[in-house]
Amino acid sequence: MNEKENKNKMPRFNMNWIYGIIIVILVYLFFTGTGGSSTKTVDYTTFETYVKKGYATGIIAQKDKGVLQMGVKKEHRADVFGTNDVKGIGGLPVISVEYADNKALLDLVHEAQNTGAFKGTLKYEQSSDFMSNIFWNFFPLLVIIAIWVFIMRRMSGGSPTGRSVFSVGKSKAKLIEKGEATRVTFKDVAGQAGAKMEVAEIVEFLKNPKKFTDLGGKIPKGALLVGPPGTGKTLLAKAVAGEANVPFFSLSGSDFVEMFVGVGASRVRDLFRQAKEKSPCIIFIDEIDAVGRARGKNPAMGGNDERENTLNQLLTEMDGFGTNSGVIILAATNRVDILDKALLRAGRFDRQIHVDLPDLNERKAVFKVHLRPVKTDSTVDIDLLARQTPGFSGADIANVCNEAALIAARHGKKAVSKDDFLSAVDRIIGGLEKQTKVMTVEEKQTIALHEAGHATISWFLQYANPLIKVTIVPRGRALGAAWYLPEERQITTKEQMLDEMCATLGGRAAEELFTGHISSGALNDLERVTKQAYSMIAYLGMSERLPNLCYYNNDEYNFTKPYSDQTAQLIDEEVKQMIAEQYERAKSLLREHQEGHAELAKILVEREVIFAEDVEKIFGKRPWTSRTEELLSMNEELPGDEMAQDADEQKEEQPATASEEQPTDMLSEHPTETTAQADAHEAEKPQDAQAPKEK
Repeated sequence: MNEKENKNKMPRFNMNWIYGIIIVILVYLFFTGTGGSSTKTVDYTTFETYVKKGYATGIIAQKDKGVLQMGVKKEHRADVFGTNDVKGIGGLPVISVEYADNKALLDLVHEAQNTGAFKGTLKYEQSSDFMSNIFWNFFPLLVIIAIWVFIMRRMSGGSPTGRSVFSVGKSKAKLIEKGEATRVTFKDVAGQAGAKMEVAEIVEFLKNPKKFTDLGGKIPKGALLVGPPGTGKTLLAKAVAGEANVPFFSLSGSDFVEMFVGVGASRVRDLFRQAKEKSPCIIFIDEIDAVGRARGKNPAMGGNDERENTLNQLLTEMDGFGTNSGVIILAATNRVDILDKALLRAGRFDRQIHVDLPDLNERKAVFKVHLRPVKTDSTVDIDLLARQTPGFSGADIANVCNEAALIAARHGKKAVSKDDFLSAVDRIIGGLEKQTKVMTVEEKQTIALHEAGHATISWFLQYANPLIKVTIVPRGRALGAAWYLPEERQITTKEQMLDEMCATLGGRAAEELFTGHISSGALNDLERVTKQAYSMIAYLGMSERLPNLCYYNNDEYNFTKPYSDQTAQLIDEEVKQMIAEQYERAKSLLREHQEGHAELAKILVEREVIFAEDVEKIFGKRPWTSRTEELLSMNEELPGDEMAQDADEQKEEQPATASEEQPTDMLSEHPTETTAQADAHEAEKPQDAQAPKEK
């Protein structure tokens, strides 16, 4: 039997022991004394002598029992008890004597009073019942004890919340023991094949550490999961613990923070103490940026000493003099740029694992997972849903599936259909339809011409995003929208960017050509085009007069002007020329297909919504195949994605036609104009389709 087992068999200290001892002592004192005072029993003759000599301070007669009690004066206690020692006779010693004649007692008292020997009083009392005596003596004491026990239990952790004053420095980590039914494995994580391959090494470290230590290697101390919100960082950490089948401590970075000074550092110490007892194990700290933020250089200027003390303790525990054998720390954050450098150095968080937004095939796998509990019909096309949700995280996809189920239930359906999913994506991206918004005929015609311009130009440009749907129904802040399936390119050429720019300018060009005036509807279009043009010339070096130059920036396209005034003027000229060329190109295409554009706008005014097949009837089939369609035709699947395979086995899918599908690019209105249209999705990520940073 080892030492740990012996410790577990030792009886644990309990506050009830103290409570029991206190009660026993109090009962003993009650039954063995009269409050610490001595009582002497004498005969009636001796009593008479004491009264006549003036020893009595007062007399109490209990007629029902025939007993007298006489208090003894302080100066005569030695005459009665033989000593003046308070410890021996108590603070209030009395004489007890039996009597039978009340008249003789009264005569004795009157005689002593007349002679001046007795100046006290004679009282007649009824003796109390034994049980009532116990009650009235013990009841206040019991109340006090009950209040004390209640306070002590609250302070020692017996509160309903499980927290207390004395346990404020204890760790708040939630422990998931190995072998629990709630265990998560890699099969529960759809997509993220690259991240799963990296964290699989950690699982191997925990399962077979001797394999690495025999060669002189050291098991990594920690790994940092980095990625946007909702990509599955927390789920991936749980899967690591589930695969390794080891205890899992889970807590948030904010759990270390408390109003008391020193609590954060104390909780860090307690967390690692518990982890060492459970080793091998995993500690997972979610949102570690709450305590891992870079420390201030000047403590006097707004520094948070408590947070920094917590961070210092965390740094010490991760790589101090102490050993944490078998304890691996996983942390998650989407703000790795603000973390302290000491936290990211080798020996602490040895590696960073990037958990990125899912690509096309990963979104298909995620959809299959979240569609398992959803009752769907045969019209649901997972391929189309995956194409329509570029830039969606796993949490966003889960929200789409849930919203689609709510929409179907709202309409009284027994199963969720394709249209419900399309409406769900519409609502998440663009907001609710505003059926109450009233527009004039002229405004409606202008919006239709604008949206038809986008649709026409994108149809005849090879690298423009494939059109899905065009609508002039107000939704959210938008009065109209053209929905596309953006290409998720790894690299983007100049020609592809110019086609995107030309398609974006199609709405303003259509207004000028066919109405004779321009409106505020192109506000967001112009904003996107301008940002894209500046990024192409100043950032990507796609200019003839400024070739192969990158005027770097640290925050996307918000430039800090790392160039001269002459260069700035040159950049402005190049931007103007590039946008003007694409604007004229858009007008030329619209003039060439004027009749088709007019017919498209007419149908849009009448029906308010048109789909890709309607455009195809007017202009003919689009001669180019998109990159996304090529990827889908290849039936690419992520390597090792067991989740997708399991979903295929459990749920049969019947793909539907993708002609009348959902948007990923939504036009948003100008806040002050009624005819404003723009692409809100693209406004948030103006270079998502071009993706210059992905190169």
